[in-house]
Amino acid sequence: MSLPALLKRFGVDPYLLLLVVSIGVAVVIPARGAAADIVGQVGDWAIAFLFFLYGARLKPSAIIGGLTNWKLQLLVFLSTFVLFPLLGVGLVFALQSVLPAELLQGLLFLCLVPSTVQSSIAFTAIARGNVPAAICAATLSNMVGVFITPALVALLLHVGGASIGPQALLDIAIQLLLPFVLGQVARPWLEGFLTKHRARLALYDRGTVLLIVYSAFSAGVVAGVWNNTSVQSLIGIAIVDVALLMFVLAFTTYSSRLLGFSKEDEIAIVFCGTKKSIASGIPMASALFAGHGVSLIVLPLMLFHQAQLFACAIIAQRYARQGHALEQKG
Repeated sequence: MSLPALLKRFGVDPYLLLLVVSIGVAVVIPARGAAADIVGQVGDWAIAFLFFLYGARLKPSAIIGGLTNWKLQLLVFLSTFVLFPLLGVGLVFALQSVLPAELLQGLLFLCLVPSTVQSSIAFTAIARGNVPAAICAATLSNMVGVFITPALVALLLHVGGASIGPQALLDIAIQLLLPFVLGQVARPWLEGFLTKHRARLALYDRGTVLLIVYSAFSAGVVAGVWNNTSVQSLIGIAIVDVALLMFVLAFTTYSSRLLGFSKEDEIAIVFCGTKKSIASGIPMASALFAGHGVSLIVLPLMLFHQAQLFACAIIAQRYARQGHALEQKG
């Protein structure tokens, strides 16, 4: 019996085990200096190639359908930039006598950043959801977030004088949109190959997420983020992060069903509307909170990021099993 089959027999998801291993490796052997630069570059290229594959896989009609699915896009936007900020303000008010001010600032900040791009789309693909809609929702969230997040920070945290330049938009265009367009151009020549090797390419989706996990935890270990707060505060903010995530997961899931979305659309909404981007959040925090103890401010975001990866890995596998079971019945 193979190791993956043995693990599943005892109720252990091999992919979740790999997530734990990735974190363990990052804690014991974090990428530092030149190694961190290499990991970052490999990650950038892996993500760019992932979007090239998405572009090559998707029919143009499916992309147009994702863009025109305005109800889905609106629900993801409201979850990311309305529901999350309202919850953040409420939590800060309720916990102001319990947690340190810097962690409360960080808690509110995590509620203001845009959704993730890479892992949202990767999990949507793993779960057999509406990938075109997820690509549109996650990418638009990051592009709009470049402007909305600093404005919300200035409004709710009263941080002035900070600005985010157009470089972030250019980075998104180069790393995500350009490979996607190139994949669309190459689609006629690659469609047969990608269909034939669909299972192997699914492993690449999962591998990209594992690389993101390793890179994120490595950055936290090297920066000493985990050593700058008490154990009690760390446990407290972790519990709040998990509770926040569970609430928004439940909200997006049941809202999708109440509004009559298909299962594929529900999957895209759940994975795009509940995520918060560490890739966008940390650079924004560095610009917006210069001299304000950035390491503690981004700590809630980093913990939330890890929690969402674990939770979404479990949910994605469950969705995938449900889809496979329906295919077998059909």
